[in-house]
Amino acid sequence: MKEENWKEQYDELKARYDELRALAIAREEKAALIASRKAVVAYRKSRTLAGKMDPLLALRPCGDTESTGIRMSVDSVAYRREELVIRGWAYDTHGFVPEIAMRDRSRVLKPVIRRYPRKDVSELFAIPEDTMTGFTVILPMEEIRHTPILLEFVNEFGYVPQPVDVLLKKEERDAYVDKNAAPVYAYDSAGYDDWFHDHRLTRREWEREREETFPFMPLISICIPLYRTKHTFLRQLMDSLLGQSYANMEILLADGSPTEELKATLEKWYPGLPKIRYQHLDENKGISENTNAAIAMAGGDYIMLTDHDDVLERNAVYEIVKAINEDPAPDVIYTDEDKLMYSEDVYFSPNFKPDWNPDLLCSNNYITHIFCVKKSIVDRVGGERSKYDGAQDYDFIFRCTEKANRVAHVPGFLYHWRAHASSTAGNPESKMYAYENGRRAIEDHYKRVGISARVEMAQDIGSYRSVYAIEGEPLVSILIPNKDHWRTLKRCVDSIFSKSTYRKYEIVIVENNSVEKETFSYYEELGTEHANVRVITWDRPFNYAAINNWAAGEAAGDYLIFLNNDTEVITDRWIEELLGYAQRKDVGAVGARLYYPDGRLQHCGIVVGIGGIAGHICHLEPKNSGGYYGRVVKTQDVSAVTAACMMMKKSTFQKVGGFEERFAVAYNDVDLCLKVRDRGLLVVYDAWCELIHYESLTRGSDAAEEDAGRHRRQMEEGALLRSRWPEIFDRGDPYFNPNLDYNAADYVLAGTIPPNYSTLEKDREES
Repeated sequence: MKEENWKEQYDELKARYDELRALAIAREEKAALIASRKAVVAYRKSRTLAGKMDPLLALRPCGDTESTGIRMSVDSVAYRREELVIRGWAYDTHGFVPEIAMRDRSRVLKPVIRRYPRKDVSELFAIPEDTMTGFTVILPMEEIRHTPILLEFVNEFGYVPQPVDVLLKKEERDAYVDKNAAPVYAYDSAGYDDWFHDHRLTRREWEREREETFPFMPLISICIPLYRTKHTFLRQLMDSLLGQSYANMEILLADGSPTEELKATLEKWYPGLPKIRYQHLDENKGISENTNAAIAMAGGDYIMLTDHDDVLERNAVYEIVKAINEDPAPDVIYTDEDKLMYSEDVYFSPNFKPDWNPDLLCSNNYITHIFCVKKSIVDRVGGERSKYDGAQDYDFIFRCTEKANRVAHVPGFLYHWRAHASSTAGNPESKMYAYENGRRAIEDHYKRVGISARVEMAQDIGSYRSVYAIEGEPLVSILIPNKDHWRTLKRCVDSIFSKSTYRKYEIVIVENNSVEKETFSYYEELGTEHANVRVITWDRPFNYAAINNWAAGEAAGDYLIFLNNDTEVITDRWIEELLGYAQRKDVGAVGARLYYPDGRLQHCGIVVGIGGIAGHICHLEPKNSGGYYGRVVKTQDVSAVTAACMMMKKSTFQKVGGFEERFAVAYNDVDLCLKVRDRGLLVVYDAWCELIHYESLTRGSDAAEEDAGRHRRQMEEGALLRSRWPEIFDRGDPYFNPNLDYNAADYVLAGTIPPNYSTLEKDREES
């Protein structure tokens, strides 16, 4: 039996099991209601007084973690909107997720229980990542009369009680919230689920949107390929589409199933709805051709693709049409998304995406859902291609965006990608063939746009590395300012010689007011041993921008690498990595991945607006961490990179006027990158060029500076940056998402940092 058929049968049996189990539970509850509660209580008391075991305990004995095999943890207790919120995880080592019950003394409580996966717990027990070990228990405070209450984790061997102390007085709860509140990180599934339910569209907002009209009211053709679609999934998808606040759309269903069962079901559910158009295909031709059959039915202005087992928010189409009415109108629109539990109203793993990011798209298919494109472009490029099945949408997105004049991003959680065992969302390894097809799709994209590069699969599943061919052998000038600290400089220079596989480069050391004789002795040694090293002297006061502007004028190379003396190259081909991107006509600057000596991340790109001015994203992430959605390990476009290691064409550097010399120490690199972007060029963070940065050994760190003059100078330079680039500060960094908080560098959900919380706490704890 084929694996695909086995999985389908398994899913059908699992769904049937869930239905029967729910029915059995309902029957038991009805039976309990029939019985007299007073009679049950009296019977239990009489048994106890007679010295006999309570019959309920005999049926459901209290145990411990050893006797039951249940492992669990209550991670947090909080109070929100007069609700008790308990978060944690639980796992039954026999291979199950234990049930959760809740009691206030003898009274059974009925909380809302949401389940979600916990990657850390899955790793702890070596179980699938989509196992729903995490939980959030939500209960109105008015239901609680005593403290502590009991959480009971139940399996067939009994239950393990976990007492939870509760603050019954409102004044105490308010004080507790103030003292214990913390930011909610985007990767915190329980926290995101709460945040999502707080922020989703209200009924009143839906009614307002329903009445709104736009100057252009396009017909949106929603194309959905069907194949043996589960009825429950199809119903949820169709209800989410028919409940949209924007009405001018058509739903086009191309069914490759062996029978017309789904057609009969749709006619029963939605009789006579003209916006639903169904076609049963003669045969199942695969995901690509089935999708093309749906596209062939489309008569709309825009084509929107949707999977048959996912769900949309009720304002998804409205937000897309709102973006279409922007000036200039986009040819392609995509949205943010998250994942939806297999069968529950639980949302997790939000993917808050950047605006159009072509280099990130070549690192992985970050767009995925929702993808909406002008029908005229689809008519030009053709539909999906079956030779890329599994990555057919990736190939389709490349071909559409290549023809688009403008690609728009709607930063909203509008698409819910259902996670179950056979889906790529729930189990990335379930479709490994898809990732090979994705690699081929990137290489074909490069061929169409005239880029010579090969594509390799990265260690992170679904991610890729592009290795560019170098055009010719241009001279690269590596510019290193230095004042004493000759041993630091030697480590840097030695690493360049030991790691560089590209040979046509020169090292230009800019001497700036050194006083130690050992420094000058080292300069002489370098000049004697290496013909491609020279030392030039800047004898004026330190000004990073001015020093590098002068050094760039003295450099002989066509390409410049600005490099701090307190760096150490740790990857070979580092020059080729930077040069491959810098040679592209659409790229203005390229930066590297930098680590502190202890292995924590120092730089993977700069977000303008972080901390009020600009900051390094994912700062202090562990070395083995990929960061939020692979932010650390995926090459992508950013607003700025640090000049601790940055490459630019010399001609581009000259055209933008070099560094602004009013930024003597701080933010000169950010300003330079923004000038590059102002000319329509990209700034690329290259994740495959890695260095250690022994930051600020020459001058000391301004962040830890006690000198009031230096601190004032840094504040003045920050104010200057804001005054020079007001638009990006007003609108937000296009490569950061407005659903995230600019007061933190590690992907905190917007609005969740309490007023009394210091964002430095996490850094202090990890230091």
